[in-house]
Amino acid sequence: MGDGWTMRKMWVGAGVAVALGMGFVMLLVVGVYLVAGNLAGGGAGGGAKKLAKGSVPAVYQPIVQKWGNLCPAINPALLAAQLYQESGFDPKARSAATAQGIAQFIPGTWAVHGVDGDGDGDRDVWDPEDAIPSAASYDCSLASYVKSVPGNPTENMLASYNAGPDAVIRYQGVPPYEETRNYVKTITTLEKSFAAPTTRVDPSEQAAGAIAYAQKKLGTLYLWGGNGTPEQGGRFDCSGLTKAAYESVGIKLPRVANDQYNAGPHPGRDELLPGDLVFFSDDLTNSRAIRHVGIYVGGGYMIDAPRTGAVIRFDPIDTPDYFGATRVTEDGAKALPTTV
Repeated sequence: MGDGWTMRKMWVGAGVAVALGMGFVMLLVVGVYLVAGNLAGGGAGGGAKKLAKGSVPAVYQPIVQKWGNLCPAINPALLAAQLYQESGFDPKARSAATAQGIAQFIPGTWAVHGVDGDGDGDRDVWDPEDAIPSAASYDCSLASYVKSVPGNPTENMLASYNAGPDAVIRYQGVPPYEETRNYVKTITTLEKSFAAPTTRVDPSEQAAGAIAYAQKKLGTLYLWGGNGTPEQGGRFDCSGLTKAAYESVGIKLPRVANDQYNAGPHPGRDELLPGDLVFFSDDLTNSRAIRHVGIYVGGGYMIDAPRTGAVIRFDPIDTPDYFGATRVTEDGAKALPTTV
């Protein structure tokens, strides 16, 4: 949501804004398709062991980085994906099924698998310094239990987490349960959002359509909480605009900016392509603190809905509060939890 968005100093006047209009954006729209075609044979690398910048709240990042390397079946990005899926990194989370804390342990599982991660003499499910190491330890215990099962050890571990190790052993791999297979795909997809990319991030095929949608909304007055509905006069706030833009090409994003950040991998500033979502925050160490989002169009500019009293427009992205970017993918968006 963008109401707290601080007005940026504009380095271009109205005349330049017009020059950045229809013709400029349409060239970018065509260009992003050409880039997608030229780079289609690449592919992002796997096996990342480092977390993407700010993807995990700074207070938890050292713990996740350390304990995410506890055994070969897990890595820090995978562990972060599980914590995000379970609680959105909320150490006070409590579910209707009595799951507790940042890792959402149920009491019976905690009693067996909880560890004293910080060495203070107790095992506290509400303390992330115990719960995060316990989550990693539990993952590794499951991986060890099914280590003789053929197939991918990480997928077998995740299937054991969801369906129990006995089912994985019985089926000699990921069981044919829709829920379990969806869980495995969800976590391995979210892992890409929490991992620092090791190679080029593939372009998005839907990016051009998202830009075209946002470009048609230029000049529309901002509305906090706006989703562009007729009742709202077709007005948007920042994340309402990005959500609608990607929904126009068949990708459903979460409503708020900090969850949209997890809809795909994170290209560096020098790797941005038109259609990438760009994010801004007053806390550059924590993606959960993101407060603004726009759609990158190239040349250091984005289309965004800045703040109350302003209109959807072009703004520069290279400001002190620039947090990072996300290359939205269909699978990445589908993997995001509906509530965190």
